[in-house]
Amino acid sequence: MKLNKIFKWSMVALIIISFGLLVWGFSAGFGDSNVEVLLYWTYVMLGIAVACWVVIGLIVGAKNDPKSLVRIGIVIAGAVALCLISYLLAAGNPAMGMLMQPDAGTLKLTDTVLNLTYIVGGAAIVAIIVGEVRMSLASKK
Repeated sequence: MKLNKIFKWSMVALIIISFGLLVWGFSAGFGDSNVEVLLYWTYVMLGIAVACWVVIGLIVGAKNDPKSLVRIGIVIAGAVALCLISYLLAAGNPAMGMLMQPDAGTLKLTDTVLNLTYIVGGAAIVAIIVGEVRMSLASKK
C-alpha cells in the first residue's frame, strides 16, 4: 500500500512540474533557451517512463514467469538494434531553408529520430494489416 502512495504522489509531482513548465513556456515566450528547457524536461520524462517500463517489467516478469525475462531481453535487444539501424541510416544532411545550420550531431540525431519514426510507423501499418487478415481468415474457419 505504501508503494502505491509513493507512485501516486510521484506522478502528481511530475504532472505539477510539467504543468508549471508549460505555463512558464507560454508566459515567457518560446525562445531558444525556453524551448531547450522544455525539451530537456521531455527527455527526463521519457527517461523515467522507459526506466519504469523496464524495471517494473523485469520485477513483475521475474515474479510471475521467470522465462519472461528472456522475452523482455529480446525486446530490449530488438529496440537497441532498431535504434542502431536508424542511426546508421541517418544521413545528417543540412536542414533545408535554414540560414543558421545546427551542428552535425544534431542533424544526425534528427535524421535518426525521423528514420526510427518511419520504421516504427511502417511496422505498425504492416502489423494492423496482418492482424486483420489473420482475424478474417480465423473467422472463416
